[in-house]
Amino acid sequence: MVQAVVSVLLFFVLFFGISFIVNMLFRQTWLLAFFYPIIVLTIVDNISIGKYFTQFGSSIQVAFENLVQLHVMDVVILSSGLAGAICSGIVIKMLRVRGYQMF
Repeated sequence: MVQAVVSVLLFFVLFFGISFIVNMLFRQTWLLAFFYPIIVLTIVDNISIGKYFTQFGSSIQVAFENLVQLHVMDVVILSSGLAGAICSGIVIKMLRVRGYQMF
């Protein structure tokens, strides 16, 4: 149980930080939130990225089969990463509205 709480917190903070930096550098607000499903697919599947270009149909099918077979706690952990990316976009937007210029 402790590992689950730490994992959820770690994914939230990790993706909040990475998303904040990426959004700040590229002057975007929701960049990593849009790319998060691709990141999750690379975390979950056991397929090399090259197979997505050479065998797209079968790779997508295997990736979605792996997504369906995830345990509830895995979904909660991965969802906390998405929540961190979304919160980062909200924070960036709030900072820009209040006049902070980042890069």
